[in-house]
Amino acid sequence: MTHVSGRHFLQIPGPSPVPDRVLRAMSAQVIDHRSPEFGELGLEALAAIKTIFKTTQDVIIYPSSGTGAWEAALANVLREGDSVLMYETGHFATLWKKMAEKLGIEAEFIGGDWRSGADPDQIEQRLRADSGHRIKAVCVVHNETSTGSVSPIADVRRALDAAGHPALLMVDTISGLGSIDFRFDEWGVDVAVSGSQKGLMLPPGISFNAVSAKAVEVSKAGGTRRSYWDWHDMIAINAKGYFPYTPATNMLYGLVEAIKMMHEEGLDTIFARHQRHGAATRAAVRAWGLDVLCNRQGHESGVLTAVVMPEGHSADHFRSEALRHYNISLGSGLSKVADKIFRIGHLGDINDLTLIGALSGVEMGLAKAKVPHEKGGVGVAMQYLQETPAPGIDA
Repeated sequence: MTHVSGRHFLQIPGPSPVPDRVLRAMSAQVIDHRSPEFGELGLEALAAIKTIFKTTQDVIIYPSSGTGAWEAALANVLREGDSVLMYETGHFATLWKKMAEKLGIEAEFIGGDWRSGADPDQIEQRLRADSGHRIKAVCVVHNETSTGSVSPIADVRRALDAAGHPALLMVDTISGLGSIDFRFDEWGVDVAVSGSQKGLMLPPGISFNAVSAKAVEVSKAGGTRRSYWDWHDMIAINAKGYFPYTPATNMLYGLVEAIKMMHEEGLDTIFARHQRHGAATRAAVRAWGLDVLCNRQGHESGVLTAVVMPEGHSADHFRSEALRHYNISLGSGLSKVADKIFRIGHLGDINDLTLIGALSGVEMGLAKAKVPHEKGGVGVAMQYLQETPAPGIDA
């Protein structure tokens, strides 16, 4: 078959489906990135993204993946031999640690079981023990995309303050930003990392560093040698809406349009919608008799749900069968949980019917792949959605 009828259900936890409005905005003809017209676009995009980070401080936009923004965050404030404290929430926290080590940074991991977010109490205890303030930064993943667990960033900030420790607070919110609440200024974050292809509803291609005044000051004398990732080169020319090298011009058109859509819906409504869809998905999973990987109440993600396969059954085989028969893409398990879990993405531009369609594909896929489960999970999710008011719609 060369053509499959109907809509493909892209239910991975990013990249997420791109709305038609955003696609149309990105289809504009390419313009001169040194023209007055581009300067206006650049200023609009830079101002708009601050509203999503909830900051009045600088946000830097890179033409790169989120991995590039990870490196930019580390390279601007940490140098070879510096120590950082990280928390093992899952695959992406582990990758950020490996990157730090490749840059010559001494990365200490607080071990986790991949079933919850970071524990602020453990972070506070470790920082209190660091009386010499050798630790220069605490790095935490906000929404761990590999496990479906959320870390309480405001509580991590309070842990640093309670310990009286001057370390920078650095947060990966690549899959959290725009889907679950994030407050850069209010939570006292120093560096936040994000990307375009998740809650911002864009294709992959641009990434972000939100930076506090404290972090910018540290970067003046700290960090490692850098060129492409240097914050100061960016901040200086961003003041007029331009970039020190060729930007992802048409992605900026899409970014501006996506953020307009988000404010039309309302950020609080978006966050409530994601939480509601996450709860409905978890209700379906439990009705199927399956386990949700995140097992700490209050840490469950509205972005995705990671589902544990019954012993002896392959998550990858199930995903393959669901794709072949029902045209639905589901997220794979990564590293420690490879072939042991699958991930249902419920982020970005989706509504109740999108979610129910996706859960129907999962339930039919479980049957097709002969995975032991109870029937009726979709019905349980439907009942939850019917009984729980939809934010911004139901009175």
